[in-house]
Amino acid sequence: MGNFELQMSLESEIQQTKGFKSEKHKALVNIIYTEAWIRDKFNSTLKPFGLTTQQYNVLRILRGSSPEPLSTSSIRERMLDKMSDASRIVDRLHKKGWVSKVVCPSDKRLVDIVITDEGMQVLAKIDKQNSFAEAFSNLTEKEASELNRILDKARESAN
Repeated sequence: MGNFELQMSLESEIQQTKGFKSEKHKALVNIIYTEAWIRDKFNSTLKPFGLTTQQYNVLRILRGSSPEPLSTSSIRERMLDKMSDASRIVDRLHKKGWVSKVVCPSDKRLVDIVITDEGMQVLAKIDKQNSFAEAFSNLTEKEASELNRILDKARESAN
């Protein structure tokens, strides 16, 4: 790692000249800033496919449950962005032909959602680009594991 890379701190990225109240405050701002940075990277990867991050998340959820269908409420529970309107996202993916909607045989009020072959193909094309992994390409597996442990621990304090 060169000297320039070492100097690319949060303070220089956000042009902050005064210090933070504490390292914990800096960590919180750093997480928020990094989330926005990652989201920008993801959006640029997904844009050529006409996908939003929420739509991509729904397709990944459905791929993970395939061939078993999921209800819209099950999808909503698994989504990363809990504020998303899962029904509207599923409708948009259905219009693109990437998911199918079938009335649930056991409860006619529910709709079962399944990813289509076309939806699987879109995800396969995105996976081949490997641009999501590039966001943390400069971390070792051990560092990524430690980051995951720390983030999990941080979320525990909110429960």
